[in-house]
Amino acid sequence: MKVVVDLAVCQDHGQCAIAAPDVFRINDDGKLEYDDAPPEELREDVEDAADVCPVQAILIEG
Repeated sequence: MKVVVDLAVCQDHGQCAIAAPDVFRINDDGKLEYDDAPPEELREDVEDAADVCPVQAILIEG
């Protein structure tokens, strides 16, 4: 699975970090950081994160 976040669209709301904290996190500067190739067992959490993103900036490939 490959995760792509459109950082031009992302507004750092952090909902993804709540839904999938093993993949997404907000750094000390308030900006999103994420694992772009998380293990397959985290797919459900990543899908939940994509669903709750208020600006729909998260894309899951593969």
